[in-house]
Amino acid sequence: MLIHLMQHGACLPKELDPTQPLSPVGREQIEKSAKAAQRLGLNFELIIASHKPRSFQTAEIMAQGTNYPLKRIELSDTVTPMAAPQSTLDFIQEYEGLDSILITGHQPSLTRLVSTLLTGSEHLKIVIENGGLIQLLMGTGTRLASLNWHLSPAHLTFIAES
Repeated sequence: MLIHLMQHGACLPKELDPTQPLSPVGREQIEKSAKAAQRLGLNFELIIASHKPRSFQTAEIMAQGTNYPLKRIELSDTVTPMAAPQSTLDFIQEYEGLDSILITGHQPSLTRLVSTLLTGSEHLKIVIENGGLIQLLMGTGTRLASLNWHLSPAHLTFIAES
């Protein structure tokens, strides 16, 4: 299974909006990431987001850019900012037969999840920027994955605009 992990786009500060939806800059970031995903030929059989507006809005933009049905975006508390990697892994295991999923999540849970998938522990520190995208390959019947690639927003913008 290919697992794609994306940190939501830049959001408004809590002082401006306590729900912290995507900012105009964040929306533009994710639109470029979605265009790059389309150019890379990415197709998702499942998109998972948290209930937080910035995560769901990121999922919506990625879904539109990759022709994924908006009504099929799965909302889950297992991808919230403080979600334990184990709960996310348990949730992913329910979809083991799928070829490709996308999780639009938050920090620090995304970094902790990537570390757990790659090493079995939370000690590896990987920088995941707003709008960045990571692809992992997880084998059947295992909870460990290998890193296929890690693209920053700058990489994705370059792909989108080329």
